[in-house]
This record gives sequence, structure tokens and C-alpha cells, in this order.
Amino acid sequence: MERGRMETVPVWLRERRTGVGRPAERSRAEVVAAAIALADGEGLAAVSMRRVAAELGTGPASLYRYVDSRDDLLDLMTDEVVAGYDLPAPGGPWLPALLEVCRQGHDLMLRHGWLPELVLTRAALGPHGTDLLEHVLAVLADHPADTGRKLEAFAVANALTAALALNELTAGSGARQRQGAYLTHAVAAGRHPHLTAALTVARPEPAPQFEDTVSRVLTGLLGE
Repeated sequence: MERGRMETVPVWLRERRTGVGRPAERSRAEVVAAAIALADGEGLAAVSMRRVAAELGTGPASLYRYVDSRDDLLDLMTDEVVAGYDLPAPGGPWLPALLEVCRQGHDLMLRHGWLPELVLTRAALGPHGTDLLEHVLAVLADHPADTGRKLEAFAVANALTAALALNELTAGSGARQRQGAYLTHAVAAGRHPHLTAALTVARPEPAPQFEDTVSRVLTGLLGE
């Protein structure tokens, strides 16, 4: 298959390369598992074909029997984590069922801190992701919204869950501390009265809980 055409075909639909010489010693599942373990331990930036090959005790060239590029590997990693959903059969009110999808997604993203970035920057819909979408559409089967709005709700819920999880994961980071220091400076300068009022109220309300935020967004998209 030509390179340009191959790049338009999802990795799950491509035939694996057989190569020449010795038979393959690893499976695609092992390659993906090694990449996930590496990302869990050292972050997404650590994931390269060379590093994954080293973790498996093989040469980088051998990985190309299973994946054609790092981008393919990232897509496979995302979809493999999505297999971790354990969702009940659809039934009952739609909002609690969708909140359960978001709760489980939130937990998976906190467990795999690299996942929110991929969800937000390169959404990949593989076999497990397609199963998840099927579940959401089954939950919404009797909802009066049209299909476009249901798909929009799925996409927005995924992105919002990722954004909120990423916010939690970076809560103690140096970037957040620098942001706080600058906001303190901005308040002291006195040029932002509304911001000053928002940050210096005597008894600030607690930040909305994850489920409350997601619930309000889904209700806004799909109605009561």
C-alpha cells in the first residue's frame, strides 16, 4: 500500500507487515502494553519507537512490523485504555447513565495521566471507542434529540472530561503556581475590579464538583 494512502487508513484496518527473516517475536498487544507502561511511568514525551523497543528488548526496526509510526502507537494506546470501561447495560434515565460514562472516563484519565492530552489533541475512534459510542447512543436511543446533537454530546462530554481531568492532574504544577502568582500581582495592581472581586470574596463558594459540571453541560446540550 502506498504511504500516502496508508496514512488515511486507520491502523486497525491495515494488514500487519510480515517482514523477512526470523518470525516476529512480539505481538501488537505487547507493543501497546509496553508503550502504556512507559507513558504511565514517565509521561507521553517518553514514548518513542526507540524507547518502546528498548523496553521490549528489541530493535526499533522490529516495531514497524506492528505499527507504522508513533502516531499509530498513540492511537492504539488510547483505544486500549478505553477497553477499561465497565458499563452497565443501557436502561433507565439517560443523564445518570451518561454521567457514569464520564465518571469512568475521568477515573481512567487520572490513572493514565497522559490520556487527557491525547483525547483533546488527537481523538482516535478505534474498536473500543466505537463500542463506547454505541453504548452512548443506546443510552440516548429514546431521547428526542437528533443524531447530530447526540454525537455532539458524546464529543463534548469526552472533551470536557479530559479538560477537567487535566486540570486536576496539573493542580500542583509549577505552571499553576506561576499563574497564581501573576493573578495576585494583577489584583494588587487594581486594574481588574471584577477579577479582584471574584478572587477576594470573603467566603468563596467551593468549586463545582466534576459530576455537577458535566451534568449541567449535558443538560444544556440535550435538555432535561
